[in-house]
Amino acid sequence: MKGADVGFLSGQEARGIVFRDTTGRTRDCLELLRNDYQISAIRLRVWVNPPDGQCSKEQLLAMALRAKALGMELMVDFHYSDSWADPGQQPVPRAWQGHSYEQMKEDLRQHTVDVLTLLRQHGVVPRWVQVGNETSNGLLWDMGHIGKNPEQYAGFIRTGYEAVKQVCPEAKVIVHLDNGFKPDLYDYNLGIILQHGGKFDMVGMSLYPYWALKDHPEREAGQVITDCIANIRRVGQQYDCDVMIVETGFLVDEQQPEVMETGRQQLARIIRESRTQTNGCCKGVFYWEPQCLPGYNHYHLGAFGSNAAPTVIMNGFLDQ
Repeated sequence: MKGADVGFLSGQEARGIVFRDTTGRTRDCLELLRNDYQISAIRLRVWVNPPDGQCSKEQLLAMALRAKALGMELMVDFHYSDSWADPGQQPVPRAWQGHSYEQMKEDLRQHTVDVLTLLRQHGVVPRWVQVGNETSNGLLWDMGHIGKNPEQYAGFIRTGYEAVKQVCPEAKVIVHLDNGFKPDLYDYNLGIILQHGGKFDMVGMSLYPYWALKDHPEREAGQVITDCIANIRRVGQQYDCDVMIVETGFLVDEQQPEVMETGRQQLARIIRESRTQTNGCCKGVFYWEPQCLPGYNHYHLGAFGSNAAPTVIMNGFLDQ
């Protein structure tokens, strides 16, 4: 499965950004991704009570319906926060603050059920659901911090799993961690989940060679990819589950075409080796915000240029 997280798209369109193909023709962005680049699934994050309405359940539904009309599959990414959640921040939603552990499990359960019920009532059934975003250090801090309260972290994951199955029993429930090239991280986190009664159907990985090299300059991008592919094989076998790369991305530098050509090659390699070198356990690769223009929301690892058209990086989806 080739996919794209397009959580920024509603905001981009609201700001008047008009997308084009490489010939300059105006196109609907989702249709362009689907028909020109073989992207057959989208990933959308959902926040609990976002102050500006971005990534709300209503916005999720609107985009999900557009994707369904194009025959695209859906992954829902629950952040369980009012804004961004990742390994460096997992803030409790304002409405849940001060609640006990049992109350917060109920908050998480009810939010999950509410969002998925809204989708289902409108004929949208997600194929995959993430219970948390990059929960390498847990979620809903400090109550669900993996180092401070490992049992409660696993309890939140199990609660999310059961809530998803209540509404969408056919959906695959994903635990999503960052740094897919670090096997010790996966053994530690998944081990705690299973030790304390948590459940999951699939493991999601983030793989950003750009950020990996920023944090570990002694490494090479090629080795980061090699290590991630090896970890996918290992996780799939050790935990008897499927795996997906649910986030990846490469630097768009319009002043250095060779940088974007390298990104194309790396994307193509990741997709190819995920399919051919993981013993069948890797089920897809999702690019994070490929339609993001350079610098939009201070982000530079999209795959479109400042003219709102695809760069050469997007050809990595086709060069298999």
